Amino acid sequence: MTFFRGLPAALLFSAVLYARPLAAAQENSQQPKQTIHVSVDRVNVGVIVTDHSGHFVEGLRREDFRVFDNGIEHALTGFTSIEEPAQVLLLIEAGPAVYLLEGGHLQAAVALLNGLAQDDRVAVVKYAEEPAKLLDFTADKQAVEAAFGQLSFNLGYGSLNLSTSVLKVLEGLRNVPEKKSIVLLTTGLDTSSANDSAEVVERLRMGDVRVLAISLTGGLRNPPAAGKKKRPAPSPTQTEQRFEQADQLLKRMAKATGGRAYFPGNAKEFNEVYAEIAQLVRHEYSLAFGPAVRDGLVHSIEVRVEGTQKLTANTSGSPYRVDYRQAYVAPAPR
Repeated sequence: MTFFRGLPAALLFSAVLYARPLAAAQENSQQPKQTIHVSVDRVNVGVIVTDHSGHFVEGLRREDFRVFDNGIEHALTGFTSIEEPAQVLLLIEAGPAVYLLEGGHLQAAVALLNGLAQDDRVAVVKYAEEPAKLLDFTADKQAVEAAFGQLSFNLGYGSLNLSTSVLKVLEGLRNVPEKKSIVLLTTGLDTSSANDSAEVVERLRMGDVRVLAISLTGGLRNPPAAGKKKRPAPSPTQTEQRFEQADQLLKRMAKATGGRAYFPGNAKEFNEVYAEIAQLVRHEYSLAFGPAVRDGLVHSIEVRVEGTQKLTANTSGSPYRVDYRQAYVAPAPR
C-alpha cells in the first residue's frame, strides 16, 4: 500500500500540503452562513450498532432503543430493522498526494466491491478542484472497476476542494431515494473556503446521507519499508499539523452523519475496513419519532441502546458501538 513514484513526491505533496494556507489568504471576506431549513413532522434516525469486531449487531428490538430530542426522551413511533440493497457513492480524491500511492487504494477498494451484494448499486465520482462523475449508480461491479481505470490525477498546483465537492455531491443525491452512503477515499486535505468547510458539517448533520471516510494518509505518513528509497518531506511539525486538521475534518463529517472515519495504514487494514463497510451500508435500525416542538430550530439527537448497560456513541468500555446522525431541524411554527 506504500508505493511511491520517487523524487517528484516531495514537490507534489508539498504543493497540496501548503495549498490551504494560500487559499485561505486569498479568500474574500466572510459571507453570511447559509441556514439549512427542513420541514419534518416525523424524524427518522438510522442507527448502526456493531460489536468490538465491527460486525453489525442483529436481533435488537424496539424496546432496546431510547431516543432523546434536546435531552428529552421521546416515544418511538416507528421501528424497523433494515437490510436492503445499498446505494454507495465512492468519492475519490484525484490530486497529487493520492497519485503518489500508485492506485494501491483503488486495488484495495476491489475488496469493497467483492463484499457488496449483487443488488447493491455503486456510483463513482472523483474530485480535486471540483467533483466529476465517472459512473452513475449501477449494480454492475465490473463497470465500477472499469471506472477506476478511468481515474486521472490533477498533478499541478491546483486545489483540493473536499468540502465544496461534498456539498455538490449532496445536491446531486437529493433526488436519489432510499438509504444512501458516501464512501470517501481521501487524504482529508482541504482547500475549500472556510464557509464551505463549516457548512458541509452542518449540512451533513441534518441530512440523510451517511459518510464513511477512509483516510489515505497512512501510506504518506508511514516510513518506507527497509531497502526502499527514503522520500524527502516537508517540515515534520507543519506536516503533522496539516494531517491532524485533515483527520479532524474527516471525523467531524463522519460523526455528523452517524458514519465512521477510518485511518488504515497498510493493505491488511484497508481490506478490514472495506469488509466492515460492506456490512454497514446494507444494515441499520431505523427509528422514528414525532417532534414535540415546532420552533424551526436545530435539535440535537441522542440514541441509547438499553442492555446490560446504557450504550451511546460515546460509552467507553461498552461491548457495542452506536452511531447515528446528530441533529435535525424542527418544523417551523404554523
